[in-house]
Amino acid sequence: MEISKINAEGDETCEHLGLHPEAVARAAQRVGALAHIDALAQLFAAFGDPTRLRILTALRDGDLCVCDLTAVLGMTASAVSHQLRLLRNLRLVRSRKAGRVVYYRLDDEHVLNLLAQGEAHVQHY
Repeated sequence: MEISKINAEGDETCEHLGLHPEAVARAAQRVGALAHIDALAQLFAAFGDPTRLRILTALRDGDLCVCDLTAVLGMTASAVSHQLRLLRNLRLVRSRKAGRVVYYRLDDEHVLNLLAQGEAHVQHY
């Protein structure tokens, strides 16, 4: 019994919809339970941008100010600030002020863990 086949465009198509109703019900329940799926998509989009990922990686070892980040990344202060604003809005980084200097750090251990898990996955192959 053929369950799937490749169509003329090279895409796999399903011959029998609902072949595994229990598995479909479990998956639908999990997808429906993710009320915050848009926020999750934005989080992963932030990690998908090389510049933002470089900023997050630079902050792994501790606090840096915008000037430090411009030196590390070879970018203008306004470009770095723009990316930091996006990362702060997604709660990936936080800031603290010391006099007139604003320092940035990873928001919490979850961000560090996401970076570490991503690196481990990429290096696994």
